[in-house]
Amino acid sequence: MKLTKSIVAIALMATALTAWSQDDIKNTEFNPVTTGVTSLSITPDARGASMGDLGAATEADVNSQFWNPSKYAFAYSQAGVSLSYTPWLRKIVNDIYLANLSAFYKIGSGDNQAVSASLRYFSLGEVMATDGDGAVLSTINPFEMSVDLGYSRKLSEKFSMGVVLRYIYSDLGYSDMNTGDQTSSASAFSADLSGYYTTYPVIGRNECQWSLGFNVSNVGSKVSYNKGNDPAYLPANLRIGTAFTFPLAEYNNLTLAFDANRLLVPAKPRLADYPDALAYDDALEEWKNKSSITGIFDSFKDNFAKRITYSIGAEYAYNQRFFLRGGYYYESKYAGNRQYFGLGAGFGLNVIKIDASYMIATAQNSPLDQTLRFTLSFDMDGIKDLFGRN
Repeated sequence: MKLTKSIVAIALMATALTAWSQDDIKNTEFNPVTTGVTSLSITPDARGASMGDLGAATEADVNSQFWNPSKYAFAYSQAGVSLSYTPWLRKIVNDIYLANLSAFYKIGSGDNQAVSASLRYFSLGEVMATDGDGAVLSTINPFEMSVDLGYSRKLSEKFSMGVVLRYIYSDLGYSDMNTGDQTSSASAFSADLSGYYTTYPVIGRNECQWSLGFNVSNVGSKVSYNKGNDPAYLPANLRIGTAFTFPLAEYNNLTLAFDANRLLVPAKPRLADYPDALAYDDALEEWKNKSSITGIFDSFKDNFAKRITYSIGAEYAYNQRFFLRGGYYYESKYAGNRQYFGLGAGFGLNVIKIDASYMIATAQNSPLDQTLRFTLSFDMDGIKDLFGRN
């Protein structure tokens, strides 16, 4: 049996998040980190994507669950809900997409706690299984999804922390009754730990806002495909960032932000790094059997600086109603070569906010070029005011 869309269904996790050239492949230092359920690393919301894929320390919004859930404790609204949609790899195929639903609610009488949740669904479209002559035998619709629940709390007037528990399900399986080939779905659990610090310095006569944030995400069990014969690490990640907001004039604010990321996953051994096939097989077996926690610590030994990605972005806001955004994302060519600009805009009223973003890749032949994202957010305080409720 053949999967005629194998470049998407089988190699998607590498193709979707990596862009390289032939020269990079030949370079002995080229060794991107591979993980399972790579869709967990895809930016779900238009605001963060338009600023170069960042959000560790920007002001709290409904989609903080992905970037830094501890920010919810500082949210101005009582509650919010958002829905985001991203057509993925649309330069290659037209039926792959990421849908994300996020929500939060402030609890307690002190305005210092919040609960949050999100649901992600990543569809790989329709994949056709064919025989040797090209005849279609069946079709499958592989997908990946996750659901999580978070809690955040202020520990002081300027600092908060948050935790998230997540269930992950990856259904890339198929079965062939003629050959007996069969793969099964996989599931895993993970957790996030985050922190957020914000203060309001006065510069000249203007009150500004300076924030720092971090998020350690997707730390958990491995996903085991093919009955455990092909285990894969989750995309555990360390994100740290800072943001500074200052007024340009009355009702006009500008935010500058910076994020740095690093996957906490050990790189898979390469045959070129070992004297013979036997030594490589031993190293590969050790890599497969390594626990997730051990893998996190070992990841710091593996070309630490070259595996850090950087995002820098800006957001202009007028009266918190109209927004213009831009940013840039950089990854070393030895670790994947993802390099692109993000552009976007947003428009909000008391009840609803609409955001859109557009990605322009600078790396040649990038499958991520021209990626669009759309986010629709609802503010519960605005809805209450609309209906005149207290």
